[in-house]
Amino acid sequence: MKSLALLEVSNLAPSLLVADRCVKGSNVEIVAIESSDGAGQCIKLLGSPSDVVAAAELGAALAKSMGATAVWSVLPNPLEEIAKLIRNKPAFSPTFGDVDTRVPKEKSMSPIESVGLLETQGLVAALHATDDMLKSANVKLVGKEKIGSAYVTIMIKGDVAAVQSAIAAGKATVERLGGKLILADVIARPHPDLASLLPA
Repeated sequence: MKSLALLEVSNLAPSLLVADRCVKGSNVEIVAIESSDGAGQCIKLLGSPSDVVAAAELGAALAKSMGATAVWSVLPNPLEEIAKLIRNKPAFSPTFGDVDTRVPKEKSMSPIESVGLLETQGLVAALHATDDMLKSANVKLVGKEKIGSAYVTIMIKGDVAAVQSAIAAGKATVERLGGKLILADVIARPHPDLASLLPA
C-alpha cells in the first residue's frame, strides 16, 4: 500500500534541496513539485507509509535548518480522485510565464555532477550575480525561474568545485549589491529523480 507525503516549503531553491535529501534519505519517489502560485512549493512524495513519513520529517528538518518554513502531511492510501489531483498535468501560469508544476521528465543517461542554486528577492542582484557566476567558473546556466513575490531562482550546473566557486561568487555579488539573498547552495550529485525535474 502506497502513501503520499505532501511537504510544502516556503521557496523554490530550498524545496529542490529538500526534495533531493528526501529521495536520497528514504525509499520514496518524487511525483512532482507544484507551485502554490507564490513562493511556496509543494513536494509530492510516494512510497510506503513509514518511508514517506521518514522523508517528510527529514525534509522538514532540512528546510527549517536553512531558515525556510515547512509543513507536511501524509495521505495513507489516497483515493483515486486525490491521486488524479496529485498527478495533475503542468498548467501554464501567466503570472510567471512558466508551468506551475515540475513533473519528472525522462531521466538522462548522463548524470548531472552538481547543481548550484542562487535565490534572491529582486532581479537586479539575480541577473548581475548570474553574469558573475558564469564568468567566474566553468559552469552552465540551467535556468532562471520566477516564483512570485519578486523571488528569482537561478540554477547552474557543472563539476562540484566549479559550481561551488560560481555560487560563492554569485552570493558575494548579491551581498555587494545589497540584494536580498534567500539561499545560495550546491547539490552535489543530485538524485536522478530531482535531476529529471530541472529545466533541460
